Amino acid sequence: MSSNVDRDRTSQTEAPLLNALQACVQKAHAPFYAPGHKHGQGVSALLATLLGQQVFQADLPELPELDNLFAPQGVIQEAEVLAAQAFGADRTWFLTNGSTAGVIAAILATCNPGDKIILPRNIHQSAISGLIFAGAVPIFIQPDYDSALDLAHSITPATVADALTLHPDAKAVLMVYPTYYGVCGDIAAIAQLAHQHDIPLLVDEAHGAHFAFHPELPIAALAAGADLAVQSTHKVLSAMTQAAMLHTRGDRVRGDRLSKALQLVQSTSPSYLLLASLDAARQQMATQGNSLLEHTLQLADEARSRLEQIPGLTTLKPEQAGLAVGFKALDRTRLTVTVTGLGLDGFTADQILNEQLGVTAELPSLQHLTFIVSVGNTKADVENLVQAFETLADRQGGTAETQRRREQHSIHRRVETSGTPRAAFFADTETVPIAQAANRISAELVCPYPPGIPVLMPGEVVAEAAIAHLQTILANGGFISGCNDPSLKTLNVVATFS
Repeated sequence: MSSNVDRDRTSQTEAPLLNALQACVQKAHAPFYAPGHKHGQGVSALLATLLGQQVFQADLPELPELDNLFAPQGVIQEAEVLAAQAFGADRTWFLTNGSTAGVIAAILATCNPGDKIILPRNIHQSAISGLIFAGAVPIFIQPDYDSALDLAHSITPATVADALTLHPDAKAVLMVYPTYYGVCGDIAAIAQLAHQHDIPLLVDEAHGAHFAFHPELPIAALAAGADLAVQSTHKVLSAMTQAAMLHTRGDRVRGDRLSKALQLVQSTSPSYLLLASLDAARQQMATQGNSLLEHTLQLADEARSRLEQIPGLTTLKPEQAGLAVGFKALDRTRLTVTVTGLGLDGFTADQILNEQLGVTAELPSLQHLTFIVSVGNTKADVENLVQAFETLADRQGGTAETQRRREQHSIHRRVETSGTPRAAFFADTETVPIAQAANRISAELVCPYPPGIPVLMPGEVVAEAAIAHLQTILANGGFISGCNDPSLKTLNVVATFS
């Protein structure tokens, strides 16, 4: 890595990786290397019509001028050093396999087979993949649950403290910050608890890459004391889809082990389009982030205020922070709208908005729709959103308040495990009708997507409530991923032996 002196001498206005890629595009030469389309000369006419020719000229491999992602010594290293400086890290790794790769690598870097890791039950499915890779033993703790909203918030310092008391041999704590709905827990207190036991706090900060760039946003994970944070730079900033970053501070997580882990879970042919988009997104936020996010916050606040005035709608609001122990702050750019007051479930409302009214949400759920307001949104977008909800409310005829399936199908439930995810993943399995799956051990990871939070995971005893919840989601038009039978007529379970 470059020294601090080198960092000080490098301006955040620069984009070294992007510039190097541009120079390679402009260099006249005969390409006898992958990819096979050769700067777009052999690309499908159909694809060229959609994307144009220019993007393929920049779709290049690891040429000498472009450095190597897994052993960076040139422009990638320069770009990562700039990113570390901008995001408040000691070291940054660029990711081309999304935050998924970063979360898996974080677990691999901190846990050996059989080691315990404390993490919330509403973790993203990538963490379960990490447990399977590492052979780590999950110590699941329940997040704080808001029964009125049917939303799972953050894990709390008290539950983390209890878990550390019961499992003092745990090797790490992993938390989600913020949740998909923009809710932030007391990350500073949880970091302090982890550090009192001399273990790292790992943070799935996939939806919080923007926090470091505006004072009215929640505190960034690293600034709050986290040792490692994984961010989906593409989700809320301007990088291309699948581009992400992993940041560390301090020495509780070994950098050499992280680098080795990332080699296991990332392609050996990384996309330079994605890498350059990370460099450009960092440069944009480092130089314009405050003003861009000021505009974004204004748009989100306007949308929230106007939606609150529509009969039958309510939104998750910043002033609700502190009313629940797992809800310390709210990312105001995340807009969660409760639609049950219209007599609709979230999946039906999402379908109408998308297919008939020209507005598409990020996440539908039984009671809510969640929208990401980012630096790419415009005032016209907000106007379309508000008008669409006004139309929807008019069609529904006002405020037919409903508590539709609120409690009986909540995913907030105590779960029983019977072995590690890794053991269940590699076990002999059998396929059974869903009616016979209750009380068996799941061999599959089954989750609505988005948000990708598993309702069932390998090694977990299948509860009847979990089956009912998944069937409700399907009946209301939701999508379930991870299982061999997405219709959920059957389920793979660990085989029994007579």
